[in-house]
Amino acid sequence: LMAAGAGARPRPAAPGDQPLSNVVLVACDSLDGRLTFFPGNQTVDLPSINFMKRHGTVFLNAYTNSPICCPSRAAMWSGLFTHLTESWNNFKGLDPDYVTWMDLMEKHGYRAQKFGKLDFTSGHHSVSNRVEAWTRDVDFLLRQEGRPMVKLTGHRKHVRVMEADWQNTDKAVNWIKEEAVNLAQPFVLYLGLNLPHPYPSPYAGENFGSSTFLTSPYWLEKVNYEAIKIPKWSSLSEMHPVDYYSSYTKNCTGEFTKEEVRNIRAFYYAMCAETDAMLGEIISALQDTGLLGKTIIIFTADHGELAMEHRQFYKMSMYEGSSHVPLLVMGPGVREQQQIPNVVSLVDIYPTMLDTARIPVPQNLSGYSLIPLLREKAESEASPRGPRPSWVLSEFHGCNVNSSVYMLRTGKWKYIAYSDGSSVPPQLFDLTADPDELTNVAITFPIIVHSLDKILRSIVNYPKVSSSVQEYNKQQFISWKESLGHNYSSVIANLRWHQDWLKDQKKYENAIDKWL
Repeated sequence: LMAAGAGARPRPAAPGDQPLSNVVLVACDSLDGRLTFFPGNQTVDLPSINFMKRHGTVFLNAYTNSPICCPSRAAMWSGLFTHLTESWNNFKGLDPDYVTWMDLMEKHGYRAQKFGKLDFTSGHHSVSNRVEAWTRDVDFLLRQEGRPMVKLTGHRKHVRVMEADWQNTDKAVNWIKEEAVNLAQPFVLYLGLNLPHPYPSPYAGENFGSSTFLTSPYWLEKVNYEAIKIPKWSSLSEMHPVDYYSSYTKNCTGEFTKEEVRNIRAFYYAMCAETDAMLGEIISALQDTGLLGKTIIIFTADHGELAMEHRQFYKMSMYEGSSHVPLLVMGPGVREQQQIPNVVSLVDIYPTMLDTARIPVPQNLSGYSLIPLLREKAESEASPRGPRPSWVLSEFHGCNVNSSVYMLRTGKWKYIAYSDGSSVPPQLFDLTADPDELTNVAITFPIIVHSLDKILRSIVNYPKVSSSVQEYNKQQFISWKESLGHNYSSVIANLRWHQDWLKDQKKYENAIDKWL
């Protein structure tokens, strides 16, 4: 076949010409997309990602549509922007009966199977998480997280550190080897991983968050310490006001030595290496069963991880470490060793899945199919909606950020608008000249700001959305407070912010009363 095809461009297959491909989507949590290409890929050995790059395509500018777990996944499973599904925080996602791309594929004859972390419907995550999101407009500043730290566990042969993820990977591997291999119909398999999300930090007391970067010596050996960049920080007084709020609530405004920062980053990269190994298990299982050549594999993440860039860990930010996600695709019809510079985002997964299954793509989606980019088709021939836009949108309405945030990424620019567009100053970064996003040039380029803001407002009436979120937060908080009755004071005092709250309980309760 290879000899016959040498030098001849394959004819595009007409629908029904070829059997439908199987599809496997592996979605992890908190993997910085910049680790999948140069120079970020110099810091840690990720052989499975490298395998996918050799035999497929890597997207160089893929973004989350909301840099936090549930809203991001809601966008990926619905194909719609966050403001359209009103997935405002980790508690507010899609309705449980929402029709996802997987539901449609199943309806059209695919065998569908899910393992691991889904997290796209409403009603999950801790009370702390939602109360912090609801009260972000209150005039107080409280630390909501334990200080980020590292922890080494096990020995040099300790491979399975994140046991729950490995168990789900085992289930997926067994399903491929025992069931998928015998199917007469095509299949779609989803594996959701929790890594490289930081681990819970019980040392921080009751209702603790997840601020521990945990790994074993086995994975730490995959990290190239010499290549780890120590991020530059602005002084606290020079930080953008929303960044300062984020840094403070994430417990990152204290002193950190270079060694501490380097270790946090190294341990995070080691956790990424463990994630990569799970992806490798899935690829190996497909190879062992002879299914690899008939299966499209997609690897991505819900968002990234700042790992102490901009004096923050976690996500909830539009900076690259948090908003830039990995996106790699390999399989039948996908060009090999291709790097795609176009901006794309997680809402594009929905139409891509339907396109792969040759199911008509609904016209109301926010996303566009990636198939034309993967196969180098003319966009107009592939999409009745015309060419994909030259921008992507990301937005954030949850905890650790005291304003709704909207990010437009187009060309070399990243434009970040806040709240109503006037009460909080915007940010503009030239990612070509300033890839580390250290210099906000919004004041220097007012015409660019004006034109990008105009595009943003044509996509979303963001002052109106911000106002809706504020109203939602207040109503949710009032309902929650009323449901607690006499217990309200003791419950609110003992959430994740308890160490600060208990120093001056009355002051913080008064601040909430004033807000209400």
